[in-house]
Amino acid sequence: MKKFEGVTDEQLALLYAGGDNKAFDELLVRTQEKLFTYIMFVVRDHDTADDIFQETFVKVITKLQQQQYTDSGKFQFWVTRIAHNVIMDWYRAQRNEHIVEPNAENDLNNLRCSDILDTYRETELVNEQVLCDVKKMMNALPAPQREVVYMRFYQQLSFKEIAELTGVSINTSLGRMRYALFNLRRMAKEHNIELALQL
Repeated sequence: MKKFEGVTDEQLALLYAGGDNKAFDELLVRTQEKLFTYIMFVVRDHDTADDIFQETFVKVITKLQQQQYTDSGKFQFWVTRIAHNVIMDWYRAQRNEHIVEPNAENDLNNLRCSDILDTYRETELVNEQVLCDVKKMMNALPAPQREVVYMRFYQQLSFKEIAELTGVSINTSLGRMRYALFNLRRMAKEHNIELALQL
């Protein structure tokens, strides 16, 4: 809408909180595609993603109307955090998480930094192919691992930002990434795919 040309998402949120419903319409138009893509990537089911998207925006509307948003310059970050919480609530309700836990056979404490750093030295062309292969395998990862890989590689967030968004410590974010890499490497080995990820 031309009326809101040059108006930031944060300003639109505050305008809506002040009673301007058209500001929210514009905010929804700007936000919905990126947010739905994120939700769909994590839950992998269109109907579930629709439900979570709608619930997320109900929470966004409620929080804005209750004046629980302050302009911090990170509206998209704030909305993504709400979506993350809704997704986690949904997963808890489903009780279908299958997280790989460390045991004697896969103790990741034996990994050295150099093992992980070796994956950073590949060329951009190789990384594009690797990310394409990884994307195919990621559908088999548990949701928390898939989420951290998506945020790191596709949204290019730092582990600090991932930790803030998902409400866990940086160590937990790093741990989820390590388990995701462990699982991806296992799948790659099973399918004879060479992986060389660059963080």
